[in-house]
Amino acid sequence: MAKITLDRVRHSYLEQPASPADWALKQLDVVWSDGGAYALLGPSGCGKTTLLNVISGLLQPSGGRVLFDDRDVTGVPSDRRDIAQVFQFPVVYDTMSVYDNLAFPLRNRGIPEDQVKSRVQQIAGMLDLQGVLGNRASGLTADGKQKISLGRGLVRSDVNVIMFDEPLTVIDPHLKWQLRSKLKELHQEVGATMIYVTHDQTEALTFADNVVVMHDGQVVQIGTPVELFDKPKHTFVGHFIGSPGMNLLPCEIRDGFPSFLGHRLETAAAVEVPPGTARTEIGVRPEFVRFGDAGLPVEIVRVDDVGRYRIVAVQHKSHTIRLVTPEDVALPESSGHLVFDRDRTNVYADGWILE
Repeated sequence: MAKITLDRVRHSYLEQPASPADWALKQLDVVWSDGGAYALLGPSGCGKTTLLNVISGLLQPSGGRVLFDDRDVTGVPSDRRDIAQVFQFPVVYDTMSVYDNLAFPLRNRGIPEDQVKSRVQQIAGMLDLQGVLGNRASGLTADGKQKISLGRGLVRSDVNVIMFDEPLTVIDPHLKWQLRSKLKELHQEVGATMIYVTHDQTEALTFADNVVVMHDGQVVQIGTPVELFDKPKHTFVGHFIGSPGMNLLPCEIRDGFPSFLGHRLETAAAVEVPPGTARTEIGVRPEFVRFGDAGLPVEIVRVDDVGRYRIVAVQHKSHTIRLVTPEDVALPESSGHLVFDRDRTNVYADGWILE
């Protein structure tokens, strides 16, 4: 396994990039710890696959360095980086048995057959494939084939990193939870450095110890699921993670505290806006907003009951604000006042949190 360092890595598919929009990857400085479980999370087009290809050696970055355990591998080809990859669509040899599929990466490297057998049996046990090892892979379901693909990535013990590129996209929804849980167990058993690429926040937050959130070619935050939820460093993180996402309201800063359309809102501490800031906003998650006897006056426009809680949409002038309330909490009939949790209300300048 290896620690992976991205040192000022950037990439453009254009020969002469002239503006920030020309860069698929803006400058990245990221360290992936040896043995860590990471998720690379972001929407389509944010640069996830480009970054994965840079790490694997399939793509030479336009600038910067890629290091494995402080060894510069930027110019090292993919087949010499000792990386295992699992893709969105299972890479399986249908004419081979399940056993031979799992054994292939080891046999291809000249591993003695007794060691091959031991390792294949071990991985098959982890993936609940012992009962089908003698079956041809062509007869398996989609989730069974993806288990083989996962096993082919896990069977080698000499890899620096195992990378999963949206591996559960083709799996039926009711099976995704099982495979997500299995991947978490596998990481704990194998101890390999794992990077899981996805646009699904549930997959990312349930698999990873740390989530790397990408937006528009740059990393906007790296943190635990709790950190991303409680303290989004960028408005994109607050919007992308959570359902519903974080409320964002325009504000002015007066004496260090935000004012929303003339209503002062309390925060944990006063903030100072950097010179040249074009936009300031309040960010607060729906879970940290409640009705009170006094506060911001609002009109209730919609209530969605989703079982264990309700999502309430209210309006102040032209701005919609959402809050999450428990089933047993009474709601005002048509209008009320909102109170924001001061310790969970953040101020953002041009998208970035002020601290």
